[in-house]
Amino acid sequence: MKKIFLPLIMLAVFETVAITLWLTQNNIFYLFNFSYIGMSVSFSIFLFIKKYTDARRFAQILVGLYMLVYLGFICGENMQIEGFWYYLFTGMFEAATIHYAVAKIIGPLFFGRGWCGYACWTAMVLDFLPYKISETPRKKIAWIRYITFAISLIFVSALFLAHVGNIEKIMFWAFIIGNILYYAVGIILALVFKDNRAFCKYICPVTIFLKPMSYFSLLRIKCDKSKCISCGKCKSVCPMEVDVTDNSRKRKNGTECILCFTCVKNCPKNAL
Repeated sequence: MKKIFLPLIMLAVFETVAITLWLTQNNIFYLFNFSYIGMSVSFSIFLFIKKYTDARRFAQILVGLYMLVYLGFICGENMQIEGFWYYLFTGMFEAATIHYAVAKIIGPLFFGRGWCGYACWTAMVLDFLPYKISETPRKKIAWIRYITFAISLIFVSALFLAHVGNIEKIMFWAFIIGNILYYAVGIILALVFKDNRAFCKYICPVTIFLKPMSYFSLLRIKCDKSKCISCGKCKSVCPMEVDVTDNSRKRKNGTECILCFTCVKNCPKNAL
């Protein structure tokens, strides 16, 4: 039962969201959507507990491709931050607004930046690159994320203020072009900084929503100080450079933990 407790809890959370949205929005799509994501993530966590090597990648690919290909390209939904602003300005609580509310605004209060580790289609591709652990010191350029955040808001605001016609079609093309740019910039940064997650650390505008909420996350990696031998292994393998030996919420890079459990797998004393 211990081995399936966390996967069951995660599945229960997603099923609660799925059923609630299905009944309140009177749309069975939400039942399918969040049930699928919940089952993918829960099964991935179960595989991790069973010590399957690529457990997290399982969820990344299942959820990432579903949102990128099916929701984005086939259904024509802009699931990027521009889509969130678009639906927010039109006053519609659906598609990207629901996605952001669940995964990036309210969700992080429960599972932190689990979105970045298990569902993000940008990170899904970047994690195939060879620099899983940063090989260079962290750069002091995280302020760039605020610029990309502002650009996305200004872009959509300008479309509405200018009363541009057929904004929905523009949003679809913004999704395609935006993804191409994200992948290009992400790959270039990864190669230059020798760090797969450089884009996540310095450029991604979504982190503006994720970071403050993740500070209060219920699901966190904690260290059993009685077992810890201060070997530093967990810090050296963390892709986001989080100091998981510090249990306080103010720990170094604490709001950037993506729950990849790499530190847990590599701890020689099972202290995490």
